[in-house]
Amino acid sequence: MTTMESLIGLVNRIQRACTVLGDYGGGDNNTFSSLWEALPSVAVVGGQSSGKSSVLESIVGRDFLPRGSGIVTRRPLVLQLHKLETGSQEYAEFLHLPRRKFTDFSLVRQEIQDETDRLTGKTKQISPIPIHLSIYSPNVVNLTLIDLPGLTKVAVEGQPESIVQEIEAMVRSYVEKPNCIILAISPANQDIATSDAIKLSREVDPTGERTFGVLTKLDLMDKGTNALDVLEGRSYRLQHPWVGIVNRSQADINRNVDMIVARRKEREYFASSSDYGHLANKMGSEYLAKLLSQHLESVIRARIPSITSLINKSIEELESEMDHLGRPIALDAGAQLYTILELCRAFERIFKEHLDGGRPGGDRIYNVFDNQLPAALRKLPFDRHLSLQNVRKVVSEADGYQPHLIAPEQGYRRLIEGALGYFRGPAEASVDAVNFVLKELVRKSIAETQELKRFPTFQAELAAAANEALERFREESKKTNLRLVDMESSYLTVDFFRRLPQEVEKSATPAPANIDRYAEGHFRRIASNVSSYIGLVADTLRITIPKAVVYCQVRQAKQSLLNHFYTQIGKKEGKQLSQMLDEDPALMERRQQCAKRLELYKAARDEIDSVSWVGKIWGLCAWWKLWSALSFSIVITHCASQVTRIHQLLNKNESEDVGTETETKEDVSECKDLDSNCGDDDLNDKIESESLKSANDEEGITNNGDGSVLLDCDSGSRNSSGIGFTFSVEVQSPIQKRPPKKMIWAKAGKVISTIGWIHHRR
Repeated sequence: MTTMESLIGLVNRIQRACTVLGDYGGGDNNTFSSLWEALPSVAVVGGQSSGKSSVLESIVGRDFLPRGSGIVTRRPLVLQLHKLETGSQEYAEFLHLPRRKFTDFSLVRQEIQDETDRLTGKTKQISPIPIHLSIYSPNVVNLTLIDLPGLTKVAVEGQPESIVQEIEAMVRSYVEKPNCIILAISPANQDIATSDAIKLSREVDPTGERTFGVLTKLDLMDKGTNALDVLEGRSYRLQHPWVGIVNRSQADINRNVDMIVARRKEREYFASSSDYGHLANKMGSEYLAKLLSQHLESVIRARIPSITSLINKSIEELESEMDHLGRPIALDAGAQLYTILELCRAFERIFKEHLDGGRPGGDRIYNVFDNQLPAALRKLPFDRHLSLQNVRKVVSEADGYQPHLIAPEQGYRRLIEGALGYFRGPAEASVDAVNFVLKELVRKSIAETQELKRFPTFQAELAAAANEALERFREESKKTNLRLVDMESSYLTVDFFRRLPQEVEKSATPAPANIDRYAEGHFRRIASNVSSYIGLVADTLRITIPKAVVYCQVRQAKQSLLNHFYTQIGKKEGKQLSQMLDEDPALMERRQQCAKRLELYKAARDEIDSVSWVGKIWGLCAWWKLWSALSFSIVITHCASQVTRIHQLLNKNESEDVGTETETKEDVSECKDLDSNCGDDDLNDKIESESLKSANDEEGITNNGDGSVLLDCDSGSRNSSGIGFTFSVEVQSPIQKRPPKKMIWAKAGKVISTIGWIHHRR
């Protein structure tokens, strides 16, 4: 698979998976971030009767789209083209029919119509949910196109008046995305200024960077006119070249002229046209398909980093969402019991945070003690109870037939007991107020426990168990606080009354000797004494009632709110536990969507990584081939220069060796005699050596000091297999005795042999 096929095929697979999950361009599903909108695509835009369908069929090379009057395309058609090897059979597949291959493209046309009707009905309504069609053919290029409903200006019969705005809104939702390539199709026999496609593309892409202009029906223009101003960019300039298309005529369509034949006629039209002949190589549906495929591939390659970034961010968000929603519940009873206990612990943790101040709510309990209780105590009707009339009545009734002698003790007791009875109301009110606050905190804690949101049945049972426990705590607290009030009534503080005579004696005005025990002043003094004692008791209860409430209700709620519930859970069986963990259907659907989308994003990330690595490997291979070629060229050049240097050195030494010709000839004849019985080493032993000192060291030729010259061809390079090489050629000094030239060239032949070995290793 080539790089282009990998990139476009990758986008095709991701788009199909997104559609299955309900994520498609132009849709209203904003529950999740849209991956579809991040994928580059080519949207085909044009008005009705602009030749849009004919252009698509010409690109595909098949007659497969529904035809008719009015709005024929009522759902977006995502057309994914896959190139096959020459000779392979063409076929089509729909995403909603994944196991069925269509080889008869008339059935493809019918299925598009049927699938549209299944969602929109037989009416002329439109829908943003796309139909996915994949076509596999040797006559196409790898390309993905989105065929959108044709722009219209008037609603036809059976359509609402808003259909014009609905179609434009749908098309706009696709083409306004920055990753969308716009294929704006306009008929050549109409003024380009009135083109619906150009008007819309100009609004969403004013610079024309994303727009490809296509001019159809060139063969239908009036004689003597042409569309060169548009095609050459003088009438309306875009960043990309305009492409002219000649579609099949209606007569050709009626005669079912083959699309391959139509393509040939299109090529012949442009090649033979006097107006467009100079543009023939840049016109036609085949050129348009290749142009779009190459551009789409380049855009995908440029967008891969941003797509990868979006996928990684979405994966993090989805994993966080999955943690928030929780994992699916196991079927094992032990695991279910463990889950229930964990949910209870999570609830108790939040409930305690409310009480201890980590979350708001616990301060409301303090408000009961600091404001509500004192206010209730102040509102008690002690003034009426200790009125002069009531005091006289109570004291008189307490004395009976025998009036009191010194102090009306029984009257005092009855007045005090009657007054203390009023404290029962504030004590019970304090208990009820704290119980109400605790129930509110339970409700709020359940709502704030994220783990509980997926289990509405368990929420109800947990709330019922907590409220039941709070009711038990309330009853116990009420009994305790009423006991406090009763204890004040059952035993009066004697020291308070013992101090009363002393206070009277210390007063400035002594009491008269003859006091009327039933005078108004006497009863007023009794009321004052009782009021003082009641105030003392009120101060005591203001302190002890909060203590009792906290001990019996708040402390118990913190320590043992769900103890009884734990006991009941331990007695339940697996089926009952499963019923308690019955999840909210909406939440289950949400988690399932998250899981599928998370799987899609991870698979997309892996595929993008694999495609990226393929590209990197191809790049490295290209660099390696280039480097190997350069290295081999350097080695060849270096070795050739050394061989040339050998030849120059021999010529130089021959010219300098004047007067030694006879001696040299003798040496040569001697060498010839010895050539059959001795090797190079024996020959070197027979030749006297003398140092040859020159600037040859710089050229890689080293004087060994024994009359021989070492030619070092270690250039520091490496061959294609990564193995360094070093070879040498020894050349005898020719000053006194010089070996024959054929032996020197034999040594130089080793250089050529080394080069051949390197080439073989490559």
